[in-house]
Amino acid sequence: MKKILNKPESYTDDMLKGIYAAHSEVKYAADDLRCYCTAKKVPGKVAIITGGGTGHLPLFLGYVGEGLLDGCGVGSVFQSPSAEQIYEISKEVEAGAGILYLYGNYTGDIMNFDMAAEMCDMDDIQTMSLVGADDVNSGAPEVRRGVAGIFYMYKAAGAKAAMMGSLEEVYNAAKKAGDNARTVGFALTPCIIPEIGKPNFTLEENEMAMGMGIHGEPGIWNGPIKTAAEIAEESLNTLLGDMPVAEGEEVSVLINGLGATSVEEQYILCGNVLDILHSKGIKTSHVYVGEYATSMEMAGASITICKLDDELKSYLDYPVKTPFIRMN
Repeated sequence: MKKILNKPESYTDDMLKGIYAAHSEVKYAADDLRCYCTAKKVPGKVAIITGGGTGHLPLFLGYVGEGLLDGCGVGSVFQSPSAEQIYEISKEVEAGAGILYLYGNYTGDIMNFDMAAEMCDMDDIQTMSLVGADDVNSGAPEVRRGVAGIFYMYKAAGAKAAMMGSLEEVYNAAKKAGDNARTVGFALTPCIIPEIGKPNFTLEENEMAMGMGIHGEPGIWNGPIKTAAEIAEESLNTLLGDMPVAEGEEVSVLINGLGATSVEEQYILCGNVLDILHSKGIKTSHVYVGEYATSMEMAGASITICKLDDELKSYLDYPVKTPFIRMN
């Protein structure tokens, strides 16, 4: 294992200490480094809280900032934050208009956010909850994992909250984005969890895994590495088969690197994806290429499409400023 760290068991806390030292826009609550919050609370605004395991930057905590989210519970690598941490963040960032819990569709996260909501209810803090579940290859819609497509939910909810929408309006904005986003991902290599010190799965030298999850969950097939054009074609067949897009309709495209895929490779994939969409008469705008939801140092990428209308485009156009993300 070759990583820049001190002790494997302090990986998450040492990372957080570095972020707090570098960025005054964020702070932590309840004397707990893992209760990550914005330092710029806006009175009367709906607060949005997410959470999840370390190892996915900029997901999850990288989305805390102006125009996006207000807090994030930080778990150990690939582990959920606790209900108590989510509750402490809730008390810190709640600004009089209620809280939207917005997070990925994982069992531990669901359990702990539900418990935190019950604790908030006892304090008369109103909450609503919504999960991202955009990973088409991970199963039926009700069990799908939330992966990079949650970006669109964050963006819509964050914009609506910044516009001083009500809690129900913020929830509806996020739900609309989630209902219109689909993702397909693939891995070329495993990654190493610091506390374990060895790869979390195995792929042969010239092998890839289509549908692999961001925690190393099994995909739908392992086989020889395909070309970028072949990956784009298979991925779009899956995405458009699950969420048809008619000729003349418009989508946003997100090409997301999983941690060890060069930007050059991501743009090669992006070009193939856009060529296929345009050949079908599908319009594209708001194209994003980069790392939005990683998996430590895993090589691979994901492709997300989000069906657009004027409302969703207005949310994507809303300016954002966090220590990790800038959008004007």
